[in-house]
Amino acid sequence: MVNPHRRSRLASALLASLLFTLVACNGGGGSTKPDAGTGPNTPDGSTPDAGDDCGDGQRQSGEACDDGNRVDGDGCNATCTTVEGGFICEVPGAPCVHLVNCGNGRVEDGEECDDRNLVSGDGCNGSCRVERGWACPAQGGRCRAKECGDNIIAGDEECEDGNTTPGDGCSDVCRLEEGWKCPPGQPCSRTTCGDGITEGTEQCDDGNTVMGDGCSPLCTKEPRCSDGNCEETCGDGLILPNSAVEECDDGNTRANDGCSPDCKLEDGFACVLIEQEPPAQVSIPVVYRDFRGWDLPADPANDLPRGHEDFQNRNAGREDGIVENRLDANGRPVYAKEGQASNNTSNRANFDQWYKAVENVNKTIVGSFVLGRQSDGSYVFDNDAFFPLDDVSGSWVAEGHEPLRRDLARQQRNFHFTSEARYWFEYKGSEELTFRGDDDVWVFVNGRLALDLGGVHGPADGTIFMSGQASTLGLRRGGIYEVVVFQAERHTEGSSYRLTLNNFLTARTECTATCGDGVVDADAGEECDDGVNAGGYGECGRGCLWGPRCGDGETQENEGEECDDGNTVSRDGCSSTCRLEIG
Repeated sequence: MVNPHRRSRLASALLASLLFTLVACNGGGGSTKPDAGTGPNTPDGSTPDAGDDCGDGQRQSGEACDDGNRVDGDGCNATCTTVEGGFICEVPGAPCVHLVNCGNGRVEDGEECDDRNLVSGDGCNGSCRVERGWACPAQGGRCRAKECGDNIIAGDEECEDGNTTPGDGCSDVCRLEEGWKCPPGQPCSRTTCGDGITEGTEQCDDGNTVMGDGCSPLCTKEPRCSDGNCEETCGDGLILPNSAVEECDDGNTRANDGCSPDCKLEDGFACVLIEQEPPAQVSIPVVYRDFRGWDLPADPANDLPRGHEDFQNRNAGREDGIVENRLDANGRPVYAKEGQASNNTSNRANFDQWYKAVENVNKTIVGSFVLGRQSDGSYVFDNDAFFPLDDVSGSWVAEGHEPLRRDLARQQRNFHFTSEARYWFEYKGSEELTFRGDDDVWVFVNGRLALDLGGVHGPADGTIFMSGQASTLGLRRGGIYEVVVFQAERHTEGSSYRLTLNNFLTARTECTATCGDGVVDADAGEECDDGVNAGGYGECGRGCLWGPRCGDGETQENEGEECDDGNTVSRDGCSSTCRLEIG
């Protein structure tokens, strides 16, 4: 809110400009529009307009200003489409008023705001006027959204659906919720990862559900690494040692969360590089492929072949050597038993279907493992009844093409699936991975086989000590490598999955907004910070700017105010408590 005394001085300047314009244009002879051929007799000495709308001193529809000429650099540009930075052009036909100090970061005479620049669209426009839907600090500094739910996207808001109800795609602070898109002016809706269109909270969408190709099946960026050497990819959640490009990387490419879309630090946030303090949990993307058992006949009406020969068929126990020691060029295991006897698998062609999408043979379903941090510092995902597709739409069971089958606890379950999970880590020499599960499990590190628990069997355990296998796995300290866990659940009646990671960490960025920490950060443009910032009368509001209060220049009669002259000084007609003074 502009101080009334400042407003008075600005009005006087504008009135003087208007009187000067009238005198200069009329010239004492009564002509209201100068002859274009009589020479420079417009208020600023430029050649008068020859008849076009722009420059005629009348602000027409579509014009941002019209100061009676068509020249740049005097506040209103030559096409009357832009008010130039540092000027106010509020009186058509009059010279624009130059705000000498607009852009210096301090709110001074004639200014409503000052955010240290002359750029519009950031809450404080090039004329130091507050833009609609924004709130700006009275003393100057970065502007913020005035309120969430006003249908105006401003500040750190990514969406506006006219409410502050979470769970509908646009959160209670007008940030996009994971898996949603909210195009301006349209209802929010779910995004579809894998449709080839990057939108909403998606970082990428390459139109597939393949892992390890740079864009995960969750539409997040994956690290691009080869033999421990990685490309710097903003948004992949990794900060490479001695990075000269990324100041931060919080695992996304969204603005106004502390780390910008090009991985630069943003004002108003405290961001720290975490290398020692581990997170409370780790989330790992996982891709499931759902199969039908071999005991199911073909279904010509739905164009379905007989169930897969490797599921609900062979059941011969542990078998090593089913896969080669190296992943193929696409990051998938290579069948090693072609031409050899195998008690658990049929042939290469069938095995090649285990970990890729094959129409009418399997169904692809994307999820994640959440590993919780334990008291010993390890991260564990543990499920003795591992049936992740029981209640998932899109599976063969959900579509009525496979029956539920009884498990060891006599519960009806959805069997027959594979899973593929990937995780990146910086090798430090102390990493350990332990796995227990049934049936097949293969763990690859740096593209090399590190653990082989193949075959259809009950729960089996295995541990990888990275330091002991560093040479065979091609690991060097400081290199960043990928762990890939391939699993298959192929036969009733049990299914378990336990994954334990020790010391599998990479450098990452965590940012928290300074607004809300209870400390006023003036450098970030905070006027107040009570830790709650509810925005009631006389309270600190959203964005750490004062809410409605006595002294804001607006008379809140419902709060008992009789006046408000923009200050809390008494003996000037309106008291320090916004009551009218007599005499």
